[in-house]
Amino acid sequence: MAGCIILLIVGIALVVKGGDWFVDAASWIAEVSGVPTFIIGATIVSVATTLPEVLVSSLSAAEGSAGMAIGNAVGSVNCNIALIMAMSLLFMPGILKRRDYIAKIFMLLGVISVLWALSSTSGTLVWWEGLIVLAFFFAFMVENLLSAKRHAKLSALDEEKEEMAKEGVRILTAEEFEFDIQKDFNSKSIITIKRTGIQFEKSTLAKNIILFVIGAGAIVLGAQLMCDNGAKFASLLGVSDDLIGVTILAVGTSLPELVTAITAIAKKKSDLSVGNVIGANIIDISLILPLCAFISAGKFGENLPVSSQSLVLDFPFCLAVAGVALLPALAFGKFKRWQGGLLLAGYVTYITLLVLNTLGTIHIF
Repeated sequence: MAGCIILLIVGIALVVKGGDWFVDAASWIAEVSGVPTFIIGATIVSVATTLPEVLVSSLSAAEGSAGMAIGNAVGSVNCNIALIMAMSLLFMPGILKRRDYIAKIFMLLGVISVLWALSSTSGTLVWWEGLIVLAFFFAFMVENLLSAKRHAKLSALDEEKEEMAKEGVRILTAEEFEFDIQKDFNSKSIITIKRTGIQFEKSTLAKNIILFVIGAGAIVLGAQLMCDNGAKFASLLGVSDDLIGVTILAVGTSLPELVTAITAIAKKKSDLSVGNVIGANIIDISLILPLCAFISAGKFGENLPVSSQSLVLDFPFCLAVAGVALLPALAFGKFKRWQGGLLLAGYVTYITLLVLNTLGTIHIF
């Protein structure tokens, strides 16, 4: 038992730290390659921050642990909203810019409702139903790009960008990406990106490539440790994979969002936390579960089974907390502290019901 717990904690630590290294390195590499900042934020960062959940659920599905796969994805959404966002709202309720979030809010509510409805018909998720859910992911990415591009145009260019524009500097295409290696007076290798003028030491490039590789490897290894030892832990405790998925794995893979929320609170940037949580939730639901359905169909020739726990408690709670957190704010244009309190109370109740049902004290599913 002790060894299982230690390896589970090590897995969580590797996933969290590896994700941090991977996102930072990927963002830096994309930026110096000439990719516009708004594209980096809207695609690379938003997807990379949910990579831990993607890998943990995908590996669980590949190993036949559908309960952990679905529980991790849906449980991460519940944790993100009812615990992490709730903390932000309790300490620092902010204004909700309707134009920025209205499409994302209805995408999140829509994909949860569609997924719940599709799963309820047969108690499984068929691969072609996964394609329907996956359409929400692509719609989100397109909306993310359009929104980011709109913000980029509205933002005033800083002095450096204005100077670059005057000199006729433009973003590189893939075919035009070239670099020169020069030597400065200290004999350090300096890389200069042609046409953009971006300069950095060769050691910086090597460092970020190493962090990119190590980060990706740490996520994969950590995800595998979480899956293997999560299943063993569930077996030793005599509880279901679903319960482990929506609790330990969900909270563990949501730690990056938790760190972002705490940082946002400290820096008084509530919109950063809210935006990160909404985006992460859409990706968790619309990307992870279709991938799990494809893996289940491809490897086992079966539909992805959806447990009674998910249908009776996890999905309804997910839709309820998303509605409580976002619809009043959308209507009034700002968040309220009472929403944070209600969400936290709901999360405690949700976990309590899961535990009591597992112990046999009550019977819900």
